Amino acid sequence: MKHQGFPIQQKNIRSLVGKNLCITMQLPVAVTTLFLLSSSSLLLPVVVNADTTQINNQNTNQTGNQNTTQIKIQNTTQTGNQNTTQTEIQNTTQGTPIPVTGNIVYVNPTSGSDSAGAGTSQAQPYKTITYALSQAQSGTTIQLAPGTYNKESGEVFPLTIKQGLTLRGDQTTRGQGVLIVGSGKYVSPTFASQNVTIKTENNSTISGITVTNPDSRGTAVWVESTNPTITSSVFTNSVRDGIFVTGKGTPTIENNIFVKNTGNGISVAKSAAGVIRNNVFEDTGFGLAIGGSSTPLVEGNQIIGNQDGIYVNDTAKPILRKNIIQGNKRDGVVATVNAAPDLGTSNNPGGNLIRSNTRYDLNNATKTIKILAVGNDIDTKKIAGSVEFVASSVNVATGNFKDVTATYWAKPYIEALATKNIIAGFPDGTFKPNDPVTRAQFAAIVTKAFAQTQPKREATNFSDVNSKFWAYDAIRNAYRLGFVSGYPDRTFKPQQQIPRVQALVSLSSGLNLTANNQNVLSFYSDAGQIPSYATNQVAAATAKGLVVNYPNAKQLNPNRQATRAEVAAFVYQALVNAGQVQAVSSPYLVTVQ
Repeated sequence: MKHQGFPIQQKNIRSLVGKNLCITMQLPVAVTTLFLLSSSSLLLPVVVNADTTQINNQNTNQTGNQNTTQIKIQNTTQTGNQNTTQTEIQNTTQGTPIPVTGNIVYVNPTSGSDSAGAGTSQAQPYKTITYALSQAQSGTTIQLAPGTYNKESGEVFPLTIKQGLTLRGDQTTRGQGVLIVGSGKYVSPTFASQNVTIKTENNSTISGITVTNPDSRGTAVWVESTNPTITSSVFTNSVRDGIFVTGKGTPTIENNIFVKNTGNGISVAKSAAGVIRNNVFEDTGFGLAIGGSSTPLVEGNQIIGNQDGIYVNDTAKPILRKNIIQGNKRDGVVATVNAAPDLGTSNNPGGNLIRSNTRYDLNNATKTIKILAVGNDIDTKKIAGSVEFVASSVNVATGNFKDVTATYWAKPYIEALATKNIIAGFPDGTFKPNDPVTRAQFAAIVTKAFAQTQPKREATNFSDVNSKFWAYDAIRNAYRLGFVSGYPDRTFKPQQQIPRVQALVSLSSGLNLTANNQNVLSFYSDAGQIPSYATNQVAAATAKGLVVNYPNAKQLNPNRQATRAEVAAFVYQALVNAGQVQAVSSPYLVTVQ
């Protein structure tokens, strides 16, 4: 099986395991992340240190703790709806489009005004989300311009998304540049006083924003017995949770990124349920913490590089299907107290890929519960506790991706690299071509693509990439080959999403490309946006045919985050330049003399 373009050794095991297996194995070099988530026993005021907490049959809380690191949020040009009604905004990243079924009001924290007559157009927006919410009626979409929405800009937290309202930023970039930062007191009927950024009511929608709650015990979005849709957003750097679901909440949480939240990506408590599908959970305490008597469906998520992937306690019975749970720093899936996660039956196999987690892939720390796990790909040497395990090989797609249509602009590049096992898709048969790529993921790709290249320099260590990080060896090898470098402070920033300009500089540098002059850059209508440090390498990449610009060949968009499709196109063209593959025709390939 190939996972994300890198081989992972496995055996097709058909066996039953019902005993304790307590063998700890080292994280394999080849693991890579994906291109690329009631009972009164949940004690929120107390934070579990996920680095030191022992998993046992104690009734523990369900928050994890890690050091918080700031990530860079880049401003992007606003996209979305013009001054119309009864229209539909296509989510070009992934997921279901969010329909606009009523009036649209506009908000801009820089140019707006909270006054009568404002909010009706992009030219005359409101200034604050707070004011827009006070004016909006059910069926209204509140369209946010790029900017930072915080206390200083006039916001009063928590923001309550009333019934039937849609809060929308930029779906195509998952809200990069549309940043909501703040916290306010909310008295939860199930968990008392909380610090919350956004609270949802029934039939509300959140899409295309980035949310951070920097306060003590701060949660970005609180879902209390409601059924919101939360999609295409980023939840990062909150002191506790990205999203907390409690009471009888039944949210739909799809296509989001949860990264570097000190506690958990998502917590689910009490008798909540709902759907958590196709999200990314990375570098947080617990990717998901599921407790109480909750029963959420957790499907198709990528849960990578967290302290624990999924932590289940109390009497919770989450349904886990088609998730990829790899490279977590301790365990992949943990069950404690009387939890009984559903990992598949003979009639409904789990389809989860749970491998290469540092201690256990599946840790049943309950004393009396036997976990049935049918149809998953798990290393039997990394199963602890009472587990009835029927193994299955879980394959990721390597071509004919269902979201890469016959006319999709990058189809030739994507399928060619997938055939060579340089990149791969997801277990649901998708490629997610518009998802962003982190610097760590990019390092893993170029290391695979140019494996035969001779090293140019000795490997180095970066202060923010430790030896247990999933991409540690890939980053070191990419550095040795000359394709990546770090920052002056000796950091690599592995979780930072790579801009297009960095990807081109990387490939140009790794291939030792040069240009006679920089005149070729005049081909681009936005050449002035190219950073000064990158002009030589971008000129070389342009002259040597590495640049593919969709939908306009003349528009480079150098500082926009690179997508999986764009990285595939750049890397393929770099292989063409290196003489390793045949050229393919594309109207978006930049060709200049």
